[in-house]
Amino acid sequence: MFDEDATALVIDNGSEMCKAGFAGDDAPRVVFPSIVGRPRHQGVMRCKGQKDSYVGDEAQSKRNILSLKYPIEHGEVTNWDDMEKIWHHTFYNELRVAPEEHPVLLTEAVRNPEANREKMIEMMFETFGTPAMYVSIQAVLSLYASGRTTGVVIDSGVSSTYHIPIFEGYVLTRNFPRWISLGGCQVTDYLTRILRERGHSFATSAERK
Repeated sequence: MFDEDATALVIDNGSEMCKAGFAGDDAPRVVFPSIVGRPRHQGVMRCKGQKDSYVGDEAQSKRNILSLKYPIEHGEVTNWDDMEKIWHHTFYNELRVAPEEHPVLLTEAVRNPEANREKMIEMMFETFGTPAMYVSIQAVLSLYASGRTTGVVIDSGVSSTYHIPIFEGYVLTRNFPRWISLGGCQVTDYLTRILRERGHSFATSAERK
């Protein structure tokens, strides 16, 4: 049964990392890669008693034998089946809570389509049975964390950077935010190229990171 005094869960799903924890805490309880991995050779994996899919750090540790997918691209969910696996992993394996016993706060990117937001809400209520939930833009929450409700947020993620003006908690250009396709991934590629020109080698993607 839902306790009205139960602490709310906060889940911040990014294109590369998922952060989750409890409202009121100073920092997330868990941070893990937003990836889902499936065996490249299904028959071999089943014979060894392996699972059909892996999420987060476990998927990352088995990347040599898995096909990895990121269900979020540029802040938007593109694969809802995999997104459900990430949320299930967040609740039951990382936070170790029953989602039907806690309100949930989900974050969303500033360009998240309305249809995606509706799907997020639908899955939280119908799939996980959350008693109450709210969806808020990541940039607005970042501004709140600094003790402000008005300002300009520069939100730079793994593959894109946004310039977001906010007034009294509302994004002023919700439908047409200024953004460029430049983020951490492109910075990593640039630095990798510089290091290679200086004689360093990177054999795997793990070494690049």
